[in-house]
Amino acid sequence: MLSGQHAVTVMAFVTYVLIAAKSAGLSVAATQSMVALSLIGMALCTGLQAYGGRWGSGSLLAHMPNPFMVPFATAAVAAGGPAAIFGVGLLSSLTALFVGSVIPRLRALFPPTVAGTVVSMGGLALVEPTVRHSLEINDQMQIDPVSALIAGSTLACIVAFSIWGTRQSKLLGLVMGIVIGLVVAAMAGHLHGIDALASTPFLAIPDFHAPQWNLSPHMAVAIVMVAMLTQLDTLGSVIIMDRMDNADWRRADMKAVGRGIRANGLGDLVGSFIGSFPTFTSSANIALTHATRSTSRWIGLSTAAMLLLVSFMPQATLALTLIPAPVLGAVELYAAAFLIVSGVELIASRSMDSRGIFMVGLSVCAGLTVMLMPGLALHAPEALQVLLGNGFIVTGVTAVLLNLVFRLGTRQALEVKLDGSLGDLSQQITDFVEIQGAAWAARRDVVHRAALAALEAAEAITASGNRQVTGILGSFDEFNFELALRHTGEPLFLDALAHHAPHDAEALWEADAEALEAAMQRVSGVLLRHLADRVSGEAASGGNAATLHLHFEH
Repeated sequence: MLSGQHAVTVMAFVTYVLIAAKSAGLSVAATQSMVALSLIGMALCTGLQAYGGRWGSGSLLAHMPNPFMVPFATAAVAAGGPAAIFGVGLLSSLTALFVGSVIPRLRALFPPTVAGTVVSMGGLALVEPTVRHSLEINDQMQIDPVSALIAGSTLACIVAFSIWGTRQSKLLGLVMGIVIGLVVAAMAGHLHGIDALASTPFLAIPDFHAPQWNLSPHMAVAIVMVAMLTQLDTLGSVIIMDRMDNADWRRADMKAVGRGIRANGLGDLVGSFIGSFPTFTSSANIALTHATRSTSRWIGLSTAAMLLLVSFMPQATLALTLIPAPVLGAVELYAAAFLIVSGVELIASRSMDSRGIFMVGLSVCAGLTVMLMPGLALHAPEALQVLLGNGFIVTGVTAVLLNLVFRLGTRQALEVKLDGSLGDLSQQITDFVEIQGAAWAARRDVVHRAALAALEAAEAITASGNRQVTGILGSFDEFNFELALRHTGEPLFLDALAHHAPHDAEALWEADAEALEAAMQRVSGVLLRHLADRVSGEAASGGNAATLHLHFEH
């Protein structure tokens, strides 16, 4: 049932194939054949993603037709017929294969703040077309009341099942919403073309066409650039799924991201030779996964099998084209809300200083500017209009570039001298850890633990009587957050002290000052071993000085 729900959801988005086919002037038979072939391509990509290994992320990621490729597919098919979709799919797939092979080495370009910004903007970019589909707003900005009723009923049912449904009913929330939407649409007379199903065969083999290349050089360059930038969506999708699967998620698994992008590329490469429309990951299906709390890759494999089966069932592919726009709009709106919040969660998982704030804020502003003022892109060169006219792509490019620029001047290791009384010392240590943690975009929980551990270590060093903290050193490399407290005197081996059994609490009332001091050091050792993942002391080579190292896994 879960696989069927995913299959129905992702098949609803063959609407983008229909838009391209209708704009290119294809016949009904040719359009239906393109839809069937596109379902085969979607099945290939979905199956590769779920299967995992070297050519897949191993996640439940369903693939849908890539809406960013609609203008290119329309132009190619209009000029050369259905076979001309080969060039668009070939360039898109080769670009994805290249990006998938290099992206594991580009972790610094895609920290969670950048990925979260891209994911949130992907949700925001869905809002305008989603509202138009849901309310069927015309050029005079008038709302169709019946469409609003259909979309409202669909969305209300999905939300109600997701929030208040039982464990079993939550699994079927989306499909129940679609069913309710179809029932309301039928009662309101908004279901059209059902009579055509009777004259359509139940099973048939789609018409395959020999590949044909008819792309101009400037269109080929534009396709490559758009394909490269749309892989940001795959990056965000794999990260979101990994975060759902892993309760201890800390950072993006760039190897899994690379495998996910390669799955997209390999599936589209095979699909291009049979006439499939280029694909990318479906955000609506990710939202469905979140709602059902079911992320098994077996669901993805079953979904791929269903997509492949339906591609040979003309009645089913025709029925997909009959789903009213308000029903699809409600599903898209649900997906948009999920993406916006998921992106914000990714952004908030890291500490941010002014660099991070400006990177996120300016990137979102750039994307919204393009979305709210689409006429700006008309003054750009023709080859760049598709890129600069899309708010999602503009946001992604801006976020990556600003992240690179703002990294300049940010040292991944820094040491400062400390001075003053213990109270002033505590403030200096806290400020150092919090400011550097934000500058390095470290996880908030790690920064908080590091600050507490550094304060506890400084108090233990000072309380030892013959030692004084003189400096603090911090370093960060995405996997490790390191702090080191410089101090005078011999090394303070708190880690070793912590292994001793603590004193009896009542006996401490009778103990002398020396025994009480030793007990307090043992307490500091225990606390530090719980706050830090590793604690060690080291003597300096230059004489009466030492360093206390605090290591935190990131």
